[in-house]
Amino acid sequence: MNSTTLLVLLCLLSLALASRVIELSDRFLDIRRDGQWLIMFYAPWCAHCKRLEPIWAHVAQALTNTNVRVGKVDCTRFTSLATEFKVNGFPTIMFLKGDAEFTYNGDRTKDEILKFALRVSGPPVQSIQRPESLDNLKRTQDHFFVYVGNQNGPLWEAYFDVAEKFQPHAFFYATSPHIAKMHVKIDDMPSVFVYKDNSHFFYQEIHNSDGLNTSIADWINQERFAQFPKVTRGNINQLMKTGKYLVLAVVEENKLEEVPAHMLEFRDMVESVIVKHRTKYHRYFQFGWVAQPDLANSIAMQKLPLPSLMIVNSTTNHHHFPDDDPTQLTAEAIVMFLEQTLSQTLPIYGGNSWPVRVYRAYFEMITAATDMWRGNPVLTTVLFGLPFGFLCLICYSICCADIMDADEEDEEEEPLLHEKKE
Repeated sequence: MNSTTLLVLLCLLSLALASRVIELSDRFLDIRRDGQWLIMFYAPWCAHCKRLEPIWAHVAQALTNTNVRVGKVDCTRFTSLATEFKVNGFPTIMFLKGDAEFTYNGDRTKDEILKFALRVSGPPVQSIQRPESLDNLKRTQDHFFVYVGNQNGPLWEAYFDVAEKFQPHAFFYATSPHIAKMHVKIDDMPSVFVYKDNSHFFYQEIHNSDGLNTSIADWINQERFAQFPKVTRGNINQLMKTGKYLVLAVVEENKLEEVPAHMLEFRDMVESVIVKHRTKYHRYFQFGWVAQPDLANSIAMQKLPLPSLMIVNSTTNHHHFPDDDPTQLTAEAIVMFLEQTLSQTLPIYGGNSWPVRVYRAYFEMITAATDMWRGNPVLTTVLFGLPFGFLCLICYSICCADIMDADEEDEEEEPLLHEKKE
């Protein structure tokens, strides 16, 4: 055996060892409640599934020493599984734990999928029992919620109920006052705080007619994102559920996730507004930045200049643009833009009406066709040209058949006319 063959075999062996993904069949239904499963439902012809394949192998490798087993199901072969779990698209990622089912809708990256699996694999609220554990969490997680105090009473019950609801989207912990006070100043007990953006922000109980559960649920829903996150197709739906206005700085990054200097300066300037005016605007606005302009273009239903700034009303899907040219915007102008949004004195675009939905579908269809043409004009011509050619041929055949039938009728009537004349 030569060195090249040996190298190939070693590479294949390492790949086999690295991939801990279990191929599942319809017999999985018999063991689905045994243990914890992270499953990818896929179809061999799906391009998105093929792109997820190497990421899925890395996820499986990262979860090797946990209680989570990672598998995948070919839904074209085992349709009964796709039907049982109500799979409507590919790929679909689900976490199964006993009778509980959690569907993943975030970004298809290794880190985000792992966070999802770790969140739902444990209890809704995990316990912090050592002082150093909180330090470790701050190093490994940039965002989590903590309950401080005795685990009984109305606040604890409300916190636990909300944790069960938001478990797929955030980490929830509970600890004693002794441990918490080693990291943050706490005046009232019990308390709830969120750690994000390297700071602690406490829940301030708001007494309303809907009760404590609604109050803390609204607060957690609004605080479960960083101050200035990266907005993607994977998380924008969850951002829209915060009920806030979304302030989006639209820039463009390359394949190395690098942003040009002038766009980076614009993005940092937008971020500085919420950093400086957090107390005033955080309740109403969720700031973020978009690295892929096609996402913002889809919302605006037009091709935006880069960089750009827009505000989206998460409850009505209306959006606004500043009057000034984005390249000429200043922090003061952005503050004025926010005030105009709150006072509702800006022109309104978009929405949820049927004409807007139809136009948005048309815009996305044209955009997709344009991107296909730029990527592969020959394939695009074949995909769109052949159906159009067949349609033209069918129409031509129908029209020609009518003309030929008309000519035959004329020929049959001519002898009769001659006979009458005679």
